[in-house]
Amino acid sequence: MLQTAGSPKTTKLTTFQKGDEVSLAKGTYQGTIGTFLNFKNDDPNWADILEQNSQVRCHPIEWLQHSPRD
Repeated sequence: MLQTAGSPKTTKLTTFQKGDEVSLAKGTYQGTIGTFLNFKNDDPNWADILEQNSQVRCHPIEWLQHSPRD
């Protein structure tokens, strides 16, 4: 069986692990830095991020990128 472009399985889903430093490369909160917590159980295209202000927010995975560590 061939996967189509609309297939829910993407390579980005395997690139983030709990504790990874991430930043928002797109979206309303672009530039926000935080820590990746987990993928949403009900929609793996979204993730919970612990932001630097100690607030946990949910963002689309496609907006995230790994942040380089200093």
